[in-house]
Amino acid sequence: MMKLVIYMPALNEEKSIQQVISYLPQELKRIDCIQYLVVDDGSTDNTAALALASGAQVVSHGRNRGVGAAFQSAIQFALENDADILVSIDADGQFDSADIPAMIDPIIDNKMDMVVGNRFSSGKPEYMPATKYWGNQKMTQLIGSVGGQNFQDVSCGFRAYGREALFRLNIFAEFTYTHETILAMVFQGLRVMEYPIRIKYFPDRKSRVAGSISRYALQTSGIILRVLLDYRPLRVFGGIAFICLVSGAAFILFLLGYFFFTNTFTPYKNSGFIGLGFIIFGMLVLIIALIADMLNRLRLNQDRLLYELKRTRYKK
Repeated sequence: MMKLVIYMPALNEEKSIQQVISYLPQELKRIDCIQYLVVDDGSTDNTAALALASGAQVVSHGRNRGVGAAFQSAIQFALENDADILVSIDADGQFDSADIPAMIDPIIDNKMDMVVGNRFSSGKPEYMPATKYWGNQKMTQLIGSVGGQNFQDVSCGFRAYGREALFRLNIFAEFTYTHETILAMVFQGLRVMEYPIRIKYFPDRKSRVAGSISRYALQTSGIILRVLLDYRPLRVFGGIAFICLVSGAAFILFLLGYFFFTNTFTPYKNSGFIGLGFIIFGMLVLIIALIADMLNRLRLNQDRLLYELKRTRYKK
């Protein structure tokens, strides 16, 4: 039996939650069971009660913990309820639930493990703030460079995850999860694709996740750095070590060259000490890189163990 869970993170969405749930598909081809889930992330209004009245199941956090924490709760719920596919969609009515069938088809056909909604296939959506669009483009370029796969939209919350992806996702960030999940999937060798979706922005609505561009950039950069350290430590520390060693060698070679032509180190004697300092620091960072690479192998083994434990615990 193929089961689909459609999940919505919600924070004070009493004005839209019932309408969004009413628009969700009640039946789909090749899907035997559809279950709605609302993760109430600390709402102070009637979001949870209205969601329950509309036929959704509700998981309440009691306080606002962030969409990353809400997603962790959704993964847990999906696995505990034997879901084959988890779809995440916002509770404010921005996305068109009619795109769900096309997003889950590649997963049902076992062609993809994760499908990400692409809001920008036709450029900037109407009413989307220019600064937010610019920030999304820069973040997409960064994620593409880090992950080695081209994307157009890495921040969209409208996504579909297969069961294999749910087993392999070990998310720690509470602020947001969108970038961490893509990198984690790519680094673990899972298949990720984008699908062009329809979206409508409301002119007066302010994003609760990216309300402050500087805070959003700082938080997401920290998440990306942590994922890089988890999965590509040699790339981070090795790069730093390489820069230090090359810089140190350049200072030393300059000093030796000057000595060769003048038979004296004066007045560039300090270049030797600076170069030596760079080389020593570079060697220390290189040692850290090798240790981090060893810890990375432990992390990969931990991911494999968690994967096997999840498969065993949530075996259908």
